[in-house]
Amino acid sequence: MNQDLLSRARKNISDIVSLAIGHNPPEKALVVYDTRYGLTDILTAAYRTALPDAQFIDFDATSKEEVISAFDSMSPDDLVVLIQSSNFLLDAFRIRLHLFNKKLKVIEHLHLHRNAEEVWDVYVNSLEYDTTWYRGIGPKLKAKLESVQELRIQSEGAELIITGGVESPKLNIGDYTGMANIGGTFPIGEVFTEAKDFRSVNGSFMVYAYADDDFKTSLHTPFRVDIQESLVVGWQSDAPESFGKIIKNIQEYERAILREIGFGLNRAITKERYLEDITAFERLVGLHFSLGEKHSVYKKEGITAHKTKFHVDVFPIVDRVFADGEVIFENGTFTV
Repeated sequence: MNQDLLSRARKNISDIVSLAIGHNPPEKALVVYDTRYGLTDILTAAYRTALPDAQFIDFDATSKEEVISAFDSMSPDDLVVLIQSSNFLLDAFRIRLHLFNKKLKVIEHLHLHRNAEEVWDVYVNSLEYDTTWYRGIGPKLKAKLESVQELRIQSEGAELIITGGVESPKLNIGDYTGMANIGGTFPIGEVFTEAKDFRSVNGSFMVYAYADDDFKTSLHTPFRVDIQESLVVGWQSDAPESFGKIIKNIQEYERAILREIGFGLNRAITKERYLEDITAFERLVGLHFSLGEKHSVYKKEGITAHKTKFHVDVFPIVDRVFADGEVIFENGTFTV
């Protein structure tokens, strides 16, 4: 086991447990892990240091009934950690929803096997909980977006314009003050929203990455995507064939609309040294959009959340972002 990585993981995870989650004895802790992947082993070892009194359960060596029983033995405000090389499945049992319904704190690491050994250090570094950064930039960006009437996103000669305001932004910065649920999926670092009116999203942007069929990050030579009233209406003729297939798959089931507008805040993840797991990669500093009708955080007329299917992350090249004429992002840096 890489001792340098383990040392960094111990520091970062200890900070997550104490500073972000606010776990303190005599609250109990339960860690459910597997042994299928090296990065999973590093995180499990780090949690053994951060939570020396916790109960540790090897998911693959334990019956599903025993795992559920362990969950049910926990009390409100206790902590459950899920360290998953892939994704723990207990038939139709929705683990995180069940844990939150029990008022438990949750830290979840998902699909670790998607991240090659060459970027394990990126993943470990992305777990650093910089309270000054996250709790500074997050609320500032949220405040700017709360009142914005026009967002302009400039992207290598293309421009996407959102008018009429956006929905109240949500924070994923490790500050759970006033929230119903404490915890979530790590790494963190995001402020996200969507247009109040889908008809107000028009223009084009250049895409350099998107989620492939296996939910892995797929990087490409940048290509243009055209949007009219939030609908994908076209794309550059030499765009990857796989992108066209993704849009077709969406359109066979629902509208290929641009919904989520996400601002990533995690400075450990970069385009050059990226994480293949798309749910982690979307935290990198910059923007990402979702295509498809699925985005259950916000309710929209004409969309029934449980009937939606697609939420495909795409990553635009962003030269700068204007909020009502003021630059809030430029040269890879937030300026709020």
